[in-house]
Amino acid sequence: MAALPEPPLLQVRDLRVTFTTPRGSVRAVDSLGFTVEAGRTLGIVGESGSGKSVTSLAVMGLHRGAEIGGSIALAGQELTGLAERELSRLRGRKMAMIFQDPLSSLHPYYTVGEQIAEHVRVHFGARRAAARRRAVDMLGEVGIPEPARRAGEYPHQFSGGMRQRVMIAMALVCEPDLLIADEPTTALDVTVQAQILELIARLQQERGLGVVMITHDLGVVARVAHDVLVMYGGRAAEQAGVDELFAGPAHPYSRGLLDSLPRLDDADDEPLRAIPGSPPSLLAPAPGCAFAPRCHVAAAATPQQRRRCATERPEPRPYGAARRSAACHFAGADTAATAQTVQTAQTAQTAPEVSP
Repeated sequence: MAALPEPPLLQVRDLRVTFTTPRGSVRAVDSLGFTVEAGRTLGIVGESGSGKSVTSLAVMGLHRGAEIGGSIALAGQELTGLAERELSRLRGRKMAMIFQDPLSSLHPYYTVGEQIAEHVRVHFGARRAAARRRAVDMLGEVGIPEPARRAGEYPHQFSGGMRQRVMIAMALVCEPDLLIADEPTTALDVTVQAQILELIARLQQERGLGVVMITHDLGVVARVAHDVLVMYGGRAAEQAGVDELFAGPAHPYSRGLLDSLPRLDDADDEPLRAIPGSPPSLLAPAPGCAFAPRCHVAAAATPQQRRRCATERPEPRPYGAARRSAACHFAGADTAATAQTVQTAQTAQTAPEVSP
């Protein structure tokens, strides 16, 4: 009898995250599904409020007071509805997260070595001295010079890039299988951004990590991701391989994100092509396509087609290559390749080689 195939490292199906507010219920994530394989990076992109960070916190089980539905499975183990005690055992040991602001995530009263060692003691029951040695080793692995000395220093004594390396060391010290990075390079300059992304890519290759990279920066996606999930209004707008998306986006929102990047062939005084309008309200979602009021394809469509966009919500459907999908009634209606945009996105994150 043939062996059953191994489940994906992370499989999310029909995920729904709802918050109750004084003004009503907010469906921050709605019917979202995606998978992450070991050794691959999924980039999740979208504007602020699209549901990226809410999704990552739901996977980690860090929401308080939210109603979560659907399925989140880590290596075949269902996480939705799991008791907090069980989730705590998995966080750090099987899955870990790097947050956007390392200074607010690190405790100011404890040395970085103590904070990293605490993870080792909690998950492995190691003695204090052994846990500290492991913390020092991990600081060296992420490129912090003089790790034995710097392990005894406090977070405010580190630069922004070094604090982010500390966060990576803390996340990976217990050797999890899944790493979620929520805007890990937002507050860093371009050179340090490149170093941090190279560090995550190297550790992923060495350890076979599955990585979820949450970002609003398509340059980061072009540099590190294998697959892309574009989110809009709490839902999946498009899913594709990174090369497929940049070569020809199927969803008009994906096209708008690409067109908002500076292009190498633009004149110096040419303004960027912004997406008009504002993201949709999640308190009172429209019955049809959430992007329709901002969509250039819908604006150019016939009255009958515009009515369909306004009244019928599009569901993700296969488009082109295997495992690619787009939630658009007219997917692929505007897919002219943008080679210069792709080149810009891929080179925007390129920095001079600097040793960690």
